[in-house]
Amino acid sequence: MAFNTNKSEYSLQTTQTNLTSILKSYQPTEREKAKSTVINRVRFEMPKQKGLLFAVKEVEESQNYAAIDEFVAFLTDNFLHDHEFLNIFHDALSLCNQLTAKYTPLVEALLALSWNKRSTEVVKAYSEFCLDILVAHNNYLSFAVRKLISLWIPSEPNKETSLNSEISNELQVIHQLLEKILNAIPMAFDAILDAIESLFPYYKRSSYISYIHNLLKLLEYKPIFTEYIIQLLMEKLAILDVNAPRHEIEDLESDDDNEESEAGEIYNEVIPRHEKAKKEEQSMNHPIAKTLDISMLAVFNFLKKRSSSESSEKETLSDSLKFLQILIKAFDAVILPIHNTHHVQFLIFYYCSLKQTLSQVFLASLWNKVTNPNCPALIRQASVGYLSSFLARSAFIHINIIKLYLKEMCDWCQQYIKGSELSRSNVSLKSNLVFYSVCQAIFYIIAFRSRDLTVDKKSILFLQSLQLTALVTSTYNPLRVCLPAVATAFAGVTRAYQLAYCHAILERNARRKLATIYANDTATPEEILDTFFPFDPYLLKVSGQRISPIYLQYQASDAEERSSHSLTPESIKASDRKRGHPETLGDHDVDDFLPDDKRQKLIDTKVDQPRHLS
Repeated sequence: MAFNTNKSEYSLQTTQTNLTSILKSYQPTEREKAKSTVINRVRFEMPKQKGLLFAVKEVEESQNYAAIDEFVAFLTDNFLHDHEFLNIFHDALSLCNQLTAKYTPLVEALLALSWNKRSTEVVKAYSEFCLDILVAHNNYLSFAVRKLISLWIPSEPNKETSLNSEISNELQVIHQLLEKILNAIPMAFDAILDAIESLFPYYKRSSYISYIHNLLKLLEYKPIFTEYIIQLLMEKLAILDVNAPRHEIEDLESDDDNEESEAGEIYNEVIPRHEKAKKEEQSMNHPIAKTLDISMLAVFNFLKKRSSSESSEKETLSDSLKFLQILIKAFDAVILPIHNTHHVQFLIFYYCSLKQTLSQVFLASLWNKVTNPNCPALIRQASVGYLSSFLARSAFIHINIIKLYLKEMCDWCQQYIKGSELSRSNVSLKSNLVFYSVCQAIFYIIAFRSRDLTVDKKSILFLQSLQLTALVTSTYNPLRVCLPAVATAFAGVTRAYQLAYCHAILERNARRKLATIYANDTATPEEILDTFFPFDPYLLKVSGQRISPIYLQYQASDAEERSSHSLTPESIKASDRKRGHPETLGDHDVDDFLPDDKRQKLIDTKVDQPRHLS
């Protein structure tokens, strides 16, 4: 056979080929075709006289493992029909006591067979064999448990994350078998814990949500796992949280809002109302935030179900307090040391909203850390942040609780000032981190809850009793290190109700800062508290529906607004000003106490002269 020596002609004839690439990935339909091909191919079935019983007999009588190896290969390489499955497991069940460690390959091959998607008879046969073999020989326990837990992860990757938290029948039978194993073998507890942690899916996998649903299902029938599972869930949700930064979520959602606004008129005319509602309830654009959103909703549902009287009539307040202690322990170990998480901490926020007493226990836990000198300074500072943000944002907290902690914090600060006057300690931020954090918490709560704290004369008298003037005029000068938005908002409230005069201090601090810069000819680093408010607005759409009814947005008091208007160069009449109007929307209308560059993202139209929050 002669080849064509013409190079161009040869290449032309060989460019087309009917061969498919070996790197081509299978589609689900192609995978099903391949599976059916394997099922329908010619198989060499094991003769009855050389089945499982014969293979075990050969080992026991003549130490011949050839038949066992052949049978294991048969189980591994072939798809078993239901009648074959039942015959094999019927024989295996009768041999349970004989299947010691030397039969490990055989037992593992039997336990690895697919069973949960088969008929009821097959499920029963597998469950009986699995339970009996584990009771008789606990050396197979770890392998069997890992196989069962691995079935929580769907074999077919599903790109669409589902809001349905119902466990399918295929998963129900797995949980029923796990419950039987735990009841019969107490030492299975440790094996299940190890398997759960080691098999937890990667956070970018779609199976992440299914795995969380199954973990919560496990807690329903085995609450002994509660402490471990809750802490593990917080760890895994925190991983999602830190990989979905707030600014990325806001950027993607703002881009989506811009696209909707551009086509708004057409959309309103063409799209029916029910489709508009569906569009409003759409999931997050950020893929990791979408997974976090559905996962948070699943845990919210679990907390609600656990706390409701319908789920358990024996549920009492003491039981709720015990579960809260588990949540607080996980919170202290996982969430509190992490800086700048945005959503996972709302788990304890939501649970505390279910019963008033729970909030008081959580707040007491935070305050104990703040006042404990043996705690690290960063943990005490983080506790102050959670305490102040919880008091400011919780719609379910009674005003008397807020007043109680304001009084506690102010008294603590006054004692701190008196003690430092005797020891003549320095006033640097690093040396007095906790003190400055508590001062900012006081300013933040008063500014944020000013409407509730100034509702009547009695409330104003309470604020006057806090000795705010002595605090802001102390040698520590706490206003100089506070977040500017918090300082100006607090100054606006104190000026409006004549509680303290902070604007003169703010101006003096600004002049000193300028003098320092010009004297050194370079800008020195500012001493500003590295602060975050952990219960800032919740950005996740689906699970956020559980947070909205119990969450407060920032609203300045009327007197504060009038005071702030009198300070601006171009004063705006209160009667003409409408909250939210683009021409008059300023920084003090923005819900969050954020730096100017972030806060400005929430304002539709920028004003020429940005106003303070005061």
